[in-house]
Order: sequence, then structure tokens, then C-alpha cells
Amino acid sequence: MVKITLPDGTKKEYKENITIGEVASNIGNRLGERAVAGKAGGVLVDLSYPIKEDISLSVITEDTEEGLEILRHSTAHIMAQAVSRLFPGVKLGIGPTIENGFYYDFSLQHSLSEEDLSKIEEEMTKIVREDICITRMELSRNIAIEKMEAAGQPFKVELIKDIEDEKVSFYTQGDFIDLCRGPHIQRTGKARTFKLLSVAGAYWRGKETNPMLQRIYGTAFFTQTELANYLKFLEEAEKRDHRKIGRDLDLFSFHEEGGAGLTFWHPKGARIRNIIENFWREEHFKRGYEILYSPHIAKINLWKTSGHWNFYRESMYSPIEVDGQEYILKPMNCPFAVLIYKTKLHSYRDLPLRWGELGTVYRYERSGVLHGLLRVRGFTQDDAHIFCTPDQLENEIMGVIDLAQFMLSSFGFHEYEIELSVRGKGEKEKYIGRDEVWEHAEDALKIALEKKGLKYIRMEGEAKFYGPAIDIKVKDAIGRGWQGPTIQVDFNLPERFDVNYVGSDGFHHRVVMVHRTVLGAMERFVGCLIEHYAGDFPLWIAPVQMRILPITDAHTDYANKLRDRLLAKNFRVECDTSNAKINYKIREGTMGKIPYLLIVGDKEMGRDTVAVRSRKKGNEGTIPVEEFIRNMESEIKAKR
Repeated sequence: MVKITLPDGTKKEYKENITIGEVASNIGNRLGERAVAGKAGGVLVDLSYPIKEDISLSVITEDTEEGLEILRHSTAHIMAQAVSRLFPGVKLGIGPTIENGFYYDFSLQHSLSEEDLSKIEEEMTKIVREDICITRMELSRNIAIEKMEAAGQPFKVELIKDIEDEKVSFYTQGDFIDLCRGPHIQRTGKARTFKLLSVAGAYWRGKETNPMLQRIYGTAFFTQTELANYLKFLEEAEKRDHRKIGRDLDLFSFHEEGGAGLTFWHPKGARIRNIIENFWREEHFKRGYEILYSPHIAKINLWKTSGHWNFYRESMYSPIEVDGQEYILKPMNCPFAVLIYKTKLHSYRDLPLRWGELGTVYRYERSGVLHGLLRVRGFTQDDAHIFCTPDQLENEIMGVIDLAQFMLSSFGFHEYEIELSVRGKGEKEKYIGRDEVWEHAEDALKIALEKKGLKYIRMEGEAKFYGPAIDIKVKDAIGRGWQGPTIQVDFNLPERFDVNYVGSDGFHHRVVMVHRTVLGAMERFVGCLIEHYAGDFPLWIAPVQMRILPITDAHTDYANKLRDRLLAKNFRVECDTSNAKINYKIREGTMGKIPYLLIVGDKEMGRDTVAVRSRKKGNEGTIPVEEFIRNMESEIKAKR
């Protein structure tokens, strides 16, 4: 007999070799029906896993994240089996789960198109109807390599050679076999609800020197309702795609001639950035920050001292030779703030020093991951570095949290998730600095979050190489998470650069450094704003707040004078003096997502009024110009 301890502490006895699926059904028929896998002794295993010893057990069901991930991974295998049936000789890559779905990479002569997806879906449906048993098997590494070589699967052979274990696990479903750790659902018949979404290119193992494979993305759910809701979500997300809206509203562009991942800001996009940056500066000045500017390149030795050259080199560009010396495009702004700090001796009375910088940095990203404004190679961070004493650290962190919350709410973001990124266990070689320094930094972040009453998730292994961090992910209008503010405590750069202050005792003490952003990269933040508002910005952010539409040429003079009057009040206003009909002008203004259209004709010209048409309310009637100005000033002040 074996003793099984359930999550609620209940202990049950069963015959040795009973499977997890049998235990689930014994506990209750409903649990047995909804069971997907098990967690035996903390390890995820298949329902067919035999229990041979006393163990703790929890049953993974359909309504859990782990259950959904297992379903999706199994569906990826079903897709690979379908592709193998339709395209004999296909070479299989990998097929992991990702957020909201899965993908699988293939190497085949046929160039997959969107039309092929429906054929693959049909074959997948056949496999599901066949209700094939999915079975785990283990082979020795050598036999596994021989088996995959014989099957003509070179990518699987490469993966197996990287596995250090003597035993390698596979999963079979009928005549299909795939290298996999598992676990999986028991039968293909459980994967009834899926959808293939797109085809893209992807380098094998993410390296541009490796072969280009074809990647199919898909998703799967346990119910048709969940799938329908997700597809509706994708449809809404597509409407909000910042790349399309950016083109339609003439905000920015990218050019191969200029270089992939480098943003070209058009006048209206630049106007949005300027609005954000001016607001950012004003709020920082109010909170005791000063603003810095620093170079775009520096000698390579600076990056060696900071640790970036050793720990961040893959994201840095190759050195540039200048006067016989090597320079690097800056991937970070922090060493520059350190050099400025060290130009004079600072007393504890000078601290804290809060220095902000809208600093443009350059980081190498593979071409396959570049994505509009959200993933670029050159971007401007709303960076800041705080130099303080250890005693001041907690208050400074709380001050940054306050500022981050204020900035997010000002731009319309009221929901977010907070992560505390710390070192991974057993991975000390990935980080610099002593254990006690890391513990001090982590404690300071935890205490600040707890004092602010903020819930957070601890993320092992997600810390930067020089210190732990608070990462805030904001949620947009349709619930998607976006990387936003980050607060990092750094005791390491001050040590590496010997950065000190004179304490009240007259001795030198090591300064504490806080790296932080409250919006993140300007490029990514603007992309996030575009998708959050679907390009329909609130009045205070809109690059063009209002457009005047004269009905005929006879009203153009009045329209131009009105434009000048509004410009003098610092409104962002245009005047459409084209020969187009008024209905066409209204349509163009509406398509351009301009908050207010001001129509002027004989009546308005004679009474110093405007006929107001807003995107929110439609026709708002005719009102005096001065009243309209007061209304606009009030709306802008309220940031609505």
C-alpha cells in the first residue's frame, strides 16, 4: 500500500502502482472527468503516472493555468502530427506553449500560407476524432539519437545531444513520436477546441546563423465559449494595433534604408512625445529632480568597469574605433550619472540627489523579435538615478512608487500588476555583488511595497545582473499587460566605481544608487498609449486637439482668425481650407480621430460662435468661442 497526502492534508491509502488518474476518479467522478495531470511530490506528471511510494499529490484540473498549458502543449503535438501527415518528410523543431497559446517550428520545402492553416486544422480535427492514446516512453540517449537520425529529424538529434540525462522521454500518439518532457493529456480526443492563428518565420533556436524555419501559432481552450471570447479579444487587439494606427494617423514610420528597429517620428507622433516629455519634466522638477544630458557613446573600459561588457555584451553593439580607442554605443545611462556624481565630493547633507534623463540608448535585438514601437533597437528611456544614504533608501523607493502611480493614472492606466524580481537560486554567476548587499537591496524593496500596501509576485531569476527590482506591468483598456515602471536598487555600481559621500562622522561611506523609470521607453509607452486608446487620445494628449472646418471659401477668413486665436491660447489646432464639401471634411476629421471639429458658416461668423462636433458626444450645438475655450481648458486640466 502507498499513502497519498492531498492538498487539504487528507491522507488516503491505495494499492501500489495506482495511477494518478485512478486516484482522481476515486476521489470523485467530477474530479476524474476534469483531471488533466497531477503534481506528485511537487513534480508535474501524466495521469498515467504510477504511484510507487508515499507521496503528496495534487490533481491538475481543466480550470487551472497548469491544466490549460498542458492542453495547449498537447495540441501543439497534434498540430505537428497533422503537418507530418500532410507534408511527409517535414523536419520537426520545437513546439512549446506561450502566453495564450502555442507554436511549433517546421522545416519543409512547401512554403506555408494562411490557406494551409485550414487544411492543417481539418487534419487535426481528424486526429482528435480518432481519440488516439498519448503514451510516454523513455529511451537511453544513444538509442534516442539513433532513432531520431533514422527518422530524419536532425533538430531533435541536436536537442537530445544537449540533454545531460541518461534517459530521454518521448511521447507517442499512433504513428507519431516526439521528443518531450511532458506531461500531456491522456488522449487526443480531449483537445477539441483549438484555432491556428498565423504563420511566421523563425530561426532555429533563435540564432540568425541557423536555418530559417516556418512557425505556426495557435491556441486552445477547454470550452468553445473560452475560444470564442479569446478570438473576439484578438479581433479587438488587431483594431488597436499601434503599427496600423500609427500609419493611419501619420505618427511614425520605420525604414530599411535607415535600419531595422529605428523609429522615425513624424510631426504628429513627435508632438505626442513632446507632450509626454514636457509633462514628465514638470512633474520631476516638482519632486526635487534635476535633469541631465549625457553622450551616446563612451570608451569600452567604462562598460567593463560597470560590468555591462561581461554581463550584457550580447545586447551591446560592436565597438567603434575612434582615434585608436574603442567606443561603445550606450545600452544604459547609469554609468554616465555615476561619472557626473564623481566630479565633486558630496556630503550626506547633499543627499538624496535625484537626477533624471530622457536618455536614448541602443541595444541589439534580433530582427525576428522587432515589433513596431514595442521592440526596437534605439529607444529613449525616462530614466533617473537617485544617489542616497542607506537610511534614505526606503523613503526614496516609496517616493518613486508614488510618482509612478501618479504618472500612470494621469495617462489613464489604473490597473497594474507588481513583480519583485530577485536572483534565481543557484545562479550566482549571473549576478555581481555580495550576498549581503543583495539581501539589503531586496529587503528595502519589499518593505517599501508592504508599507504602500501593494500586492506583488516574487519572480525568481528575473533580477538585473546588478540588483533586484520592482517591475510594474500596466493593464490597458482590454486587459493586456505592458511593461511599465521599474525600480532597481543597486549597491554594486557604487562599489565598482568607488562612489561615496562624506557622512556626519567625517568618513567616506558608500552611496546607494536607485535606477528607475516611471513610464519606461518612450517608444514602447507611446505604442502602449496608442493601443490603450485605439488612437482616440484624450484631449490633453491628442496631437491635434481641434480642427476648424469652414463650410465655404467665404468662411475661410473667419476660420483662419479663429485658428490664430486658439493657437494663442496654446491649443493644438488646424484649419481645413480645402475645396472639399463639409461632409467630406467632417469624415476626414472623424477618421483622423481629432477630438473636436469646429464647423463655421454664416451664422457662426456673424455671432462669434462655433458649431461643435466632438468624437465623444457627436454634435454639441453652437456655442460662443469664449465658452468653448473655457470648456477646453477645463477638460485639459482634468486630463480627461
